[in-house]
Amino acid sequence: MNSQKKQERPLRSHQGRQIKVGKWGEYLAASDVNQIWVELHRIVSSHPLVRASKRAGFLVEEGKYNAYTDLTQELFVALLSKDRFQHYIETEMADHEVEAEISQIELTNLLTSELRKRYPESYRLARRISTLIQTSSTFKRFDNVGSPEAHRRLADRLYGLASWSHEKMRRDVQEMDERVKAVSFHSRDTRMVGCTGDAQIVISNVELEKLIIRVFKAIDSPVDVRSLRSFVMSRLPIMDIHLVPVGGSGDSDDDDRVPYEIPDHRETPEEDFLRTEAENGASGFVDGFLEDLSKSVRGKTKQYDRIINVLWHCYLVADSGTQLEVADMLGVSDSLVSDYRKRIESHLQQLSFDGVNEARQFEKALKRRVREMIAERKPETVV
Repeated sequence: MNSQKKQERPLRSHQGRQIKVGKWGEYLAASDVNQIWVELHRIVSSHPLVRASKRAGFLVEEGKYNAYTDLTQELFVALLSKDRFQHYIETEMADHEVEAEISQIELTNLLTSELRKRYPESYRLARRISTLIQTSSTFKRFDNVGSPEAHRRLADRLYGLASWSHEKMRRDVQEMDERVKAVSFHSRDTRMVGCTGDAQIVISNVELEKLIIRVFKAIDSPVDVRSLRSFVMSRLPIMDIHLVPVGGSGDSDDDDRVPYEIPDHRETPEEDFLRTEAENGASGFVDGFLEDLSKSVRGKTKQYDRIINVLWHCYLVADSGTQLEVADMLGVSDSLVSDYRKRIESHLQQLSFDGVNEARQFEKALKRRVREMIAERKPETVV
């Protein structure tokens, strides 16, 4: 009986405000799943870290359920999988003890783990900024003047440069947001860090402290830690990549999701057929082109072999050297090579293709045919 009265005793915060506590012992004993879920949703909805994360856009709302509902479901599953509900019953924990453990330990751990997973760089840099302003002698608190022992959440504490007086004027957040845009954007440090070496450093602690100082000088005002982290991180190239669902109009599970259809830029069967036909037709130009070259030398075998070699070394391979070197290699004059090149270019200009793919196909077929011709007649000239 005394234990029951102890459980029903209302809790009070450090400010004297009464805090509601659920009847956990009663709901757990009766295995009232619905009421347990309701109480968990209440804890999630009122948790300061959850609310701050939602305002900052760190909680992703998926489908027709809001972020509080999704997080409540994750918390319920986590507690159930770890047998925490059974532990509360077996140890006869008081209602306020159950409430405190779920709110201050289980939910906080779940949320920080989720934020670390979804926003690894933002989470890591936010903690580094918080640590620097608390440990560096360059900065000091402005909200505890006259009462150094006053308790206040870290995110709400005011910090500024240590060289500023305690009477330093405080600016509006909107004004500070405009002034911080004058701070240059910091380049990304791509060095790999971490125990597994799979994370980039983004910015070193020395450079990060200098950036915080530049931000303070730009806003010229003490500022709360939450806003300061936002200002500093807005000047950094942070990359938090996570997958989000993209639904179509036929997704019946997410009625509130805006219909979105990813465009398909792939070729249609008709376009693929026409392209293939055009490329195959382009390879047929090879026979006509080689026949024109033969006619340009009046069908003489020796001259035809020379012009084919000029075509190979001057146009179809990239490392045959200069025109003089090609002439020396073939044992002919430079003027003759120049004359053959003019004939080749003249016939090339007469070709007409509908697209780049056709021209590439022609080049591949021509290179293959000429290589075979040279190998049959003068293998030593093939490069």
